[in-house]
Amino acid sequence: MLIPKADRKAIHEYLFREGVLVAKKDFNLPKHGDIDTKNLFVIKACQSLTSRGYLKTRFSWQYYYYTLTPEGLDYLREWLHLPAEIVPQTHIKQARTAPPRGMLGGDDRERRGGGRGGRGGDRGGDRDSYRRRDQGEKAEGAAPGEFKPEFRGGFGRGRGAAPAS
Repeated sequence: MLIPKADRKAIHEYLFREGVLVAKKDFNLPKHGDIDTKNLFVIKACQSLTSRGYLKTRFSWQYYYYTLTPEGLDYLREWLHLPAEIVPQTHIKQARTAPPRGMLGGDDRERRGGGRGGRGGDRGGDRDSYRRRDQGEKAEGAAPGEFKPEFRGGFGRGRGAAPAS
């Protein structure tokens, strides 16, 4: 398909800047949501780049999801005449502001409210103490000790064949 050079450049610049692109499968849509060009131009330009191995395509729920490959990164860098220092947003590593979970010291755990650092917080004492009950008492509403449920058949699945007469 013939795509005007200005539109193709806008598509390639967006792809290089973001590293990913989403397009709705609607060929009659007058304008793409993120790029100021027809949605058909975006889909066909990305289809061309996919066939050359520069993009990976996923299709789900009537949307195309395009991801730039390393070969596509090199191709677009050359096509747009950009230096090697410029990379897409998806290739920039973000600095972590908080340490990863499990790496906190004892002081931080106590401040958070849990002695062991888990989600449940402090349960007061022995690890399994919250699970234990006195062996002599039964909880109210519990089944009696001699209760043994048994399946006697019924309707639907699990019902055996009718007895032969």
